[in-house]
Amino acid sequence: MKFKNFPIYRIEWVTSAFLIGTAFLSLTVVPWFLWTQFNLPVDAANKVHGWGFVWALFVFYYYATGFGITLGYHRLFSHISFKAKWPVKLFVLLFGAASFENSAHDWCADHRIHHKHVDEDEDPYDISKGFFYAHIGWLLFRLKPPAPITNVKDLEADPLVMWQHRYVQWIGAFVGFVVPAILGYAYAKIFYPEYDNAGMTALAAFLIAGLLRTVVVQQGTFCINSLCHMIGRQPYSTDHSARDSGAVALLTFGEGYHNYHHEFQHDYRNGVKPWQFDPTKWIIWTLSKVGLTEDLRRVPDSRIMAAELKEKSRTLGRDIDSLAARLDERSRELKAKTITAAHELATELARRAEALKEAAATKADVAHETMVELRGLLNQAASYLEVLRRADAGSAA
Repeated sequence: MKFKNFPIYRIEWVTSAFLIGTAFLSLTVVPWFLWTQFNLPVDAANKVHGWGFVWALFVFYYYATGFGITLGYHRLFSHISFKAKWPVKLFVLLFGAASFENSAHDWCADHRIHHKHVDEDEDPYDISKGFFYAHIGWLLFRLKPPAPITNVKDLEADPLVMWQHRYVQWIGAFVGFVVPAILGYAYAKIFYPEYDNAGMTALAAFLIAGLLRTVVVQQGTFCINSLCHMIGRQPYSTDHSARDSGAVALLTFGEGYHNYHHEFQHDYRNGVKPWQFDPTKWIIWTLSKVGLTEDLRRVPDSRIMAAELKEKSRTLGRDIDSLAARLDERSRELKAKTITAAHELATELARRAEALKEAAATKADVAHETMVELRGLLNQAASYLEVLRRADAGSAA
């Protein structure tokens, strides 16, 4: 993207200074500090004591602020995919502020617009404007005057959310930077009273659990807006750019299954398959068992299967034709039955998708045996594609 197209007056100076400044310090000061400490003698006056606690604090803050975004800002407040009692709300609001990704009120307003206008010009982090823009550029530049916020009336009626909105910078600075430093100082004083350098442990906690952790969590979150609209699979819909990425899910506590999420945004799960990594889903479910969350919203399996069948029926014929076109005449003749069978299967998948959609609309039960059969049809489609891919590879060789 051409930076000359961004007038100076559109730069978000405070946001830009914070994001660029924290990233720069994490890439320079933090490694320098760690290297210096590694090479200091044990009895040095400025030696940090309690590195195990410092890194444990980093891990705690990484998960606490990460879940503040995924469980709190995203699934609870943006999509209302479940309800939570006030202790859960307070926790995610405190640590969500410490992620320094704005208030829940503003974050959710942007995110709801994203879902309403995905891949359109109104999308706050529209991937069609490029990776950099979707990842972080939209935060650095305001491309047009901010529109009035009218899509979070429900959040504006929540006193806790509005309290955080009013004081988010102060809450974030205290919880995200001051508290880790205090905890580091207290730990050194209690467990290393013979050393008079507790301030160095406080500094280490500030740099590692505060500064570095902030940048790591932010960059992981930003990957959902960028990478998850560029890299991965689209098993549920190709009508938008959102994609499922298991790799991004590992970085973002399960948020990487973005194609599913854009199709079924009110489901409290992102990783809907049993084998998919979605710790946010697991925590929400666990909290429901102790009465801290309730009304967990789930999309029926029949609707999910209907989406998979419909998308596969749309793409199977196209993929088969594309592969067949690359085969030489002899290979095409040998695979003629497979090509014909695949096209017939695509038609069958479309028919079964409509039947499942109707069943879901009327809330009719779908037998387990039927779901197993339909899963088998999807596997059969995958096997047809694999046969032709191998033939294509052999033809090319």
